[in-house]
Amino acid sequence: MAKEKKTEKLFERTYTIPLRSEWLKAPRYRRAKKAIRAMKEFLAKHMKVKDRELDKVKIDNWVNRAIWSRGIKNVPHKITVKATKYSDETVSVELISLPKSFKQEELFLKKKIEKSKKKIEEKKKEQEKKEKQKKAEVVKKEEKSEEEKLEEEKKKEEEKTLHKEIKHEPKHRGHEVKGKTVQPVHKTQTKK
Repeated sequence: MAKEKKTEKLFERTYTIPLRSEWLKAPRYRRAKKAIRAMKEFLAKHMKVKDRELDKVKIDNWVNRAIWSRGIKNVPHKITVKATKYSDETVSVELISLPKSFKQEELFLKKKIEKSKKKIEEKKKEQEKKEKQKKAEVVKKEEKSEEEKLEEEKKKEEEKTLHKEIKHEPKHRGHEVKGKTVQPVHKTQTKK
């Protein structure tokens, strides 16, 4: 088994990060990306991340949504976040307070997830019922099929006995003309 590293909180800090000075340096169609990068650089510097590695700064989903909320071109000028540094040199970033629109969106997402879970459970129950019904039908068919097989065997035996009793009359090759049978004439037998 691999040993899990226990990460302890070293400290927490609250920062208001100025983003405008950085995203103004980027073209309009890259401003949100530049703001994310600027925030990571700011936090790596102020939280004293070793070698200022941006990969060790983990941004929360809501922080990302706050920056991208108005699109890639219209980024907020500043953002207030809570940064937590752990013993393994990683920094996690969270929004201090969610805006009302985000809170409503979060509630909406939770409700949507609950509804989807309920639907999945209902579908599972319906499938189980259908499987039980199919099994019951198969059992009934097997019982019926045994009875039908016995009946078919009896019918076949009866037909065999009837065939033995009835004598077949030989078929004649001719066709009837007013009650008389006329033999067909072969082409080779005709006179010219």
